Amino acid sequence: MSAAFLAGVVAGYGVALPMGAIGVLIAGLSARTSLRVGAAAGLGAATADGIFAALAVAGGAAIAGVIVPIAVPLRWAAAVVLLIIAAMTARAAFRKPGTAAVDRRPTTPWRAYAGVLGLTLLNPATVIYFAALVLGRGGEGGGVLFVAGVVLASASWQLVIAGGGSLIGRWLTGPRGRALTALVSSLVIAALAVRLLLPA
Repeated sequence: MSAAFLAGVVAGYGVALPMGAIGVLIAGLSARTSLRVGAAAGLGAATADGIFAALAVAGGAAIAGVIVPIAVPLRWAAAVVLLIIAAMTARAAFRKPGTAAVDRRPTTPWRAYAGVLGLTLLNPATVIYFAALVLGRGGEGGGVLFVAGVVLASASWQLVIAGGGSLIGRWLTGPRGRALTALVSSLVIAALAVRLLLPA
């Protein structure tokens, strides 16, 4: 299996795992409406992750020649950015969930998909996360496979959340579920940061 694809899978899970407002919305949609609506919402979030990853890959490829002379400091900067995101994700594990994001819920699969896609695209931290990873990899090849891995990982986790909304929505969106998923995600992101600093 391609290293770029596997890197995309790990990156996709790293960004998708935190049970934030979008995850609560997806689980809530499944719990209140149907698994079909929740799954559509989850695929909207996965689509946004894929768009962000593709933008990061396209930008990374365009400046690959510029990256080479500053590869080492850039790798360190990318690792620092990822560690900051990991710390912020871990901190978010202990915050009380907001309710504003779950008050207005689309009721059809298409509206759920479009609504969650739009909400997820409003999160600039995601594109920063992917840009840090792509630039930290030094503009390595396999951009399409990387994006495919991101989409597959994100979609699979969002579908788990949607299914969980139907089965165990109260636990997954409760304080313990949110804390667990956020902490696991922060560990994955931190591991990616450390990996950037290891010799190739």
